[in-house]
Amino acid sequence: MFSLLKEDIRTIFAKDPAARSVLEVLFCYPGFHALRFHRVSHFLWTHRMKFLGRLLSHLARFLTTIEIHPGAKIGRRFFIDHGAGVVIGETAEVGDDVLLYQGVVLGGTSLKKEKRHPTVGNNAVIGTGAVVLGAITIGDDARIGAGSVVVKSVPPDSTVVGIPGRVVETKHEQVVDLEHGKLPDPVAEAIRIVLKQQEKLALRLKKLEGKMDGQYLAEIEAELDELSELSRGFDGG
Repeated sequence: MFSLLKEDIRTIFAKDPAARSVLEVLFCYPGFHALRFHRVSHFLWTHRMKFLGRLLSHLARFLTTIEIHPGAKIGRRFFIDHGAGVVIGETAEVGDDVLLYQGVVLGGTSLKKEKRHPTVGNNAVIGTGAVVLGAITIGDDARIGAGSVVVKSVPPDSTVVGIPGRVVETKHEQVVDLEHGKLPDPVAEAIRIVLKQQEKLALRLKKLEGKMDGQYLAEIEAELDELSELSRGFDGG
């Protein structure tokens, strides 16, 4: 038990640069508290004391604002950063070295008493406010961007962003934290492609209409300049 406690404390120091002392971790980290409560409630749940396990998890939810069902299976070196609003459902399975940020939901999509919550692989990182729904699998070393809604399984070593979540990158370098500002934006990329195609079409029209009067050509030039400015805005954003 004490070795597991030490391991959880070391994990927080490794994944949160704001951690400054063991005392601070023990008393000021709701994610750490929620995990301690879950270890006990899960033990009660799996030893036919389901009401006591559920009651303890309910108390933990009140104290930490993190809801982990006692039936959920949580691996080692698991860390919830900040933690407020995190929900982990009954049949969810979380691997080792997983990092969750605040507001993450591992939710179910079925009313049947069966596997209905996600399975999260080892070393996965799920960003702030992301929602993962259904009996899907998030592969090892996967990254889910902040605010994403994931309803389909994610292959290992992939990055997913958007609503619904789409794979935008594979075989990325393994990282400890999730740099939200550096994630690809599939919507902006799609708009950028459309703008470039429109610019090409406008240039072709300009060539075809080369015999038009100077005023009309000047208007085309002005429109092309505006289009180029807009395209550069997306490149920069």
